[in-house]
Amino acid sequence: MTYDVAVIGLGYVGLALAVECTRSGLRVAGIDIDPRRTVALSTGKSYVDDVPDAELVAALAAGLSVGTDASVLADSEVVVVCVPTPLDTERCPDVSSVREAAATVARHLRADCLVVVESTVWPGATDQVVRPLLERSGLRAGEDFALAYSPERVDPGNPHFCLRNTPKVVAGYTTRCRDRAEIFYGKLVDEVVPVSGLREAEMAKLLENTYRAVNIALVNEMAVLCDTMDVDLWESITAAATKPFGFEKFLPGPGVGGHCIPVDPEYLSYAAAEVGGRSRFVDLAREVNASMPDYVVERVRRTIERRGTALRGARLVLLGVTYKADVADLRESPAAQIERGLRRLGAIVSFVDPLVNAWRVDDREIPRQREIAVALASCDMAVLLQAHAAFDLESISRQGCPVLDTRGALPASDFVELL
Repeated sequence: MTYDVAVIGLGYVGLALAVECTRSGLRVAGIDIDPRRTVALSTGKSYVDDVPDAELVAALAAGLSVGTDASVLADSEVVVVCVPTPLDTERCPDVSSVREAAATVARHLRADCLVVVESTVWPGATDQVVRPLLERSGLRAGEDFALAYSPERVDPGNPHFCLRNTPKVVAGYTTRCRDRAEIFYGKLVDEVVPVSGLREAEMAKLLENTYRAVNIALVNEMAVLCDTMDVDLWESITAAATKPFGFEKFLPGPGVGGHCIPVDPEYLSYAAAEVGGRSRFVDLAREVNASMPDYVVERVRRTIERRGTALRGARLVLLGVTYKADVADLRESPAAQIERGLRRLGAIVSFVDPLVNAWRVDDREIPRQREIAVALASCDMAVLLQAHAAFDLESISRQGCPVLDTRGALPASDFVELL
């Protein structure tokens, strides 16, 4: 059987892409190295928040094939690489999965195939890392096959923007390669944005998330400063946001998490260092954002002691421990560092999160409480880290338990203190 497209990596990006391709009438093969994933998917069980089981079942019924056998690549007109690019233990870019995927594609690469990288990489990586591995096939990029880069822009849990209505940036190794990619993505999205070169597209991805990281760091630093100056930053932000030009509203929080904000700026710093440059704003933003979980711990200590309770031995409950509201994803969540810091100071910590059945920090199981009302009634203080839609914010605010609100989400009351 031949396929219009094969998607390598069935995570939050690849699975959504495979389903959208199927919905658009394409014959799709999804490939993942984890057989547990492919078995779950083949039975209609999705592990990705943005792909409900019903949509997956519909895609399977429409012909979506999922498995671990990479030989299907030889029968695919388009191959899209959607594998993770995290940081290693030294917080340097880890593109080992991209290398492995490229080597796998090379073993099955057919002439005139379009290969697209969607994984986040530094400027130059598609040409310097991916292309040489693909050309081990004996085929040449731009001559025998097309090579392109199109950064993923999936925003998990976003109710307004999905793959279809989010503009798609595309670039090619040659103009012809870019044209091929533009035609392919034109079948899937409402707007395709072609750019002149691979490096420009790779940089666009890093720029998008570094912009967010820097602005989040700015308001996080303002939160610490305004606490010292006895200024209500939340009210100041609301006031500033009434300006119809020159200001974009960002809010402080307990730290950054997920697959993009803590990671992508590190790829930019790495690229800068490789050419002897510096990324001072990026480095400072990382420092500020990384300090926020410890600042939350300090605010908890001050708040609870001001109310007459010692932190050591105090019963604390964390409300929402995922990295983002309404998303069941714990990657890089600042909640882990906050739990670690509170426990180090002697607090007894539990959590409530309707999206998380079990949570481990440093290989230690953190007690989960299922009923938020019971948790608040039996603790000395709560910390709202994520304002999930399932939480009754009004009830949390009025129940009588002191709460540190790190998201500015709770209605004002005598029991609520803002970060």
